[in-house]
Amino acid sequence: MATVLTPPTPTTPTGTNGSGRNGSGFGGGWGGPEDRGYSVPARTYHTGMWMGLVAIVMLFAAFTSAMVVRKGAAPDWTSIALPRILYLNTGILLASSVALEFSRRSLTAGWADRFKAWLYVTTFLGVAFIGGQLLAWRELASRGVYLATNPSSSFFYVLTAAHGVHLLGGIIALFYIVSRSPQLAAGIKRRVAVDVTALYWHFMDGLWIYLLILLTVRL
Repeated sequence: MATVLTPPTPTTPTGTNGSGRNGSGFGGGWGGPEDRGYSVPARTYHTGMWMGLVAIVMLFAAFTSAMVVRKGAAPDWTSIALPRILYLNTGILLASSVALEFSRRSLTAGWADRFKAWLYVTTFLGVAFIGGQLLAWRELASRGVYLATNPSSSFFYVLTAAHGVHLLGGIIALFYIVSRSPQLAAGIKRRVAVDVTALYWHFMDGLWIYLLILLTVRL
């Protein structure tokens, strides 16, 4: 009688790979690959995020160089007074980073309710920051300062808009985590999404501090 060989049952690797539905996949990354039965190491997401952050650094370094050169190259540079709400916005963004860290630590400690509560606070503060930036633009417009008014105002709008667009990416990631918070809190989904989003969010926080100093000194 012929012997029928049964394929081995796939096992879930230990460590950072986690587990997905039905014991396969990476279970809680950004969705999709766990349904196709292969595993993506957590370090892959971290490496990809760092590469993205390097690209963002290069972009804003180019903006900074252009701003410095433009200010020194022509006499038509007219400084503008920064809207005071920018400083309030800075406090809001710093508070959002603190809230996100509280959320991460609560998740690690197994406090599901605190994890979700601080995650909601972080998301709310992120949206509030974007709203505050729109109010800053509105204040400048009420003074008659627009994108094309002078080189100084052009750089203000371009830099704050570029930062805002990148921060919106972080807010989208936060909404994703909020939608998966029950599974994350229960340990069903992998938590690499929380760590990668936190890295990006804290970077956006630091980038804004840099931009605020640059705008204060150079505008």
